[in-house]
Amino acid sequence: MPRLVLLTEGFAGRSFELKTECSTVGRVEDNNFQIPAPSVSSHHCEIILRGNDVVVKDLGSTNGTFINGEQITEQALQMGQTVRFGSVEARLEASAPKGASGKKVLDKTTVLPQGVKLKELETGTQKIASFDKNSPFKKKSNKLKWVFIGIGALIIIIIIVVLVNLVMGGGK
Repeated sequence: MPRLVLLTEGFAGRSFELKTECSTVGRVEDNNFQIPAPSVSSHHCEIILRGNDVVVKDLGSTNGTFINGEQITEQALQMGQTVRFGSVEARLEASAPKGASGKKVLDKTTVLPQGVKLKELETGTQKIASFDKNSPFKKKSNKLKWVFIGIGALIIIIIIVVLVNLVMGGGK
């Protein structure tokens, strides 16, 4: 049974066994594989098992899903390849090895915490230094904000002109 092993600092060693036909990956707790990192969307992608294939399908995430550094919308992931959810990287591996007794050999894998606390979302687990033009992450535009500010300023000017006309015209 395949599993995803996180490689990014702060999450390294955590893993998720792909047991079901479709598993969701995201920042919030209702995902099958929760990764509480600011660059991971609340519902980032799906991991789909199709026979022996493991397919990664992006769910319109803000910071994208990448396989071996190339952004994808839906693509098969091979054993040993890396997948990146925002800035969190993971590798697809075979199941953890079993000992002679048939029990799993313990490794450094830890279980993800249950849920994301509000203060964790505010402080974040990783800081992104900057969004320069070479970054795979896109800064959202503030054009709509400036349109509303311009319309508001125009309305205020019209109101002032009308009031001045009323005051000037009222004195005659």
